Formats: sequence, C-alpha cells, structure tokens
Amino acid sequence: MKGYYSRKLHSLLGIIPLGAFLLMHMITNFKAFNGGKEGFDKGVEFINGLPLIFFLELLLIWLPLLYHGVYGLYIAYQANNNVGNYNYERNIRFTLQRVTGVITFVFIIWHMYDTRFQVAIGKITHDELGATIHNIVSSPILFVLYVIGIVCATFHFANGLWAFLVSWGVTVGPRAQRVSSYICLGLFVIMSVLFVLALTAFRDSEFAATAFIDVYKTVLS
Repeated sequence: MKGYYSRKLHSLLGIIPLGAFLLMHMITNFKAFNGGKEGFDKGVEFINGLPLIFFLELLLIWLPLLYHGVYGLYIAYQANNNVGNYNYERNIRFTLQRVTGVITFVFIIWHMYDTRFQVAIGKITHDELGATIHNIVSSPILFVLYVIGIVCATFHFANGLWAFLVSWGVTVGPRAQRVSSYICLGLFVIMSVLFVLALTAFRDSEFAATAFIDVYKTVLS
C-alpha cells in the first residue's frame, strides 16, 4: 500500500482537473483557427471573465499541476523501464508515458512563463496573448519545439486516460481495454491535429497587428 493513495491522487488529478483544462485550452486556442484573432480574443475574454477566476485556476489548475508534475517526476525517476528486454506494447506505452510526462512538464513551465506569468507581472495584457504566441511560433525552431511539446502533452493525457480507466476498474476485461485503447488513440490524434492547426493560425499576420507592443515593452524594460 506504500504510495497507493499518492499514485491514485496523481492519476485522478491528471484526468479530472488537468485533462479538462487541456481540453478547454485546446478549444480556446482552436478559435484562432476557425475564428481568427477576434474569435481567440473572445475565448480568452470569456475565460478571464469567469467569477473568482484566480481561485478557480489556483485550485483546479496550478495546485493540481504542481502535485501531478512533481510527483510525476518522482514516478519517472523511480520507474524501471525495461523496453529493451521486453519490447511489447504496454511496456512501450509505460515508458512513453514517463518520457512525455517529463517533456510536457518542462513545456508547460516554459509556455506558462511566456504567457500567464508575463500577464501576472504586467508585461503583457490578456489582449496581447495572441501577439505573444505569434511572436513565439513565427520562429521555425520554436514552432517545432511547440509542436513537440503539444504532441507530448496530448499523448500523455490520452494514454494516461487509458491507464486511468484500467487502474480505476472502469475497463476490466481485455476487450474493454482494447476498445478504450482505440478511443484514446483517436483522441490523441484529434487533439494533436487541432492544437497544431491552432499553432499555424497564430503564425498569421493577423495576430501580428499588436506584436509591436511586445517589442516596445521589451526595449523599455
């Protein structure tokens, strides 16, 4: 039973608050693809207009993310990955879950520093988030790094959802686990495509309309 409840909590937080946040983040960002800058700005405005948004984010995003990320690093460090000896599907997925978890945690810290943290310290406003992302993904190298981070994040969530259903006794038999595996794979593909389409949309010159503000602030600082 050592670590049982810690791992259960780690698993639960990765799906309910953090998985829901990832899906909401995907929907908001995809508005940049099908609604342009206006659609994205409305999505950001809606989220930040929610009552008690600071406390909602603190309790449902930041604290769960801190626990899930730090404890996940501990799990990854303690894991005995033996893909070289037993190269079968579940072992590969076990290893990929740990690898993508580390990459995702680093990517989220980087992404939040460039966006939410800059808003918190007053460097940019919520209205300038689109221009900020535009500046980032306009660099080919950073665009590729963002794609890698996004694909790792969506795989970690989708594969973690499959493992969650197994470990919590939702999918018990081999057939149920096989079906859920296909569903989670489809979810991974769909989420990855939508996120990448959103990234390509942010590269449009439409989002560069206010980008000079970031440059101006950088020079002044």
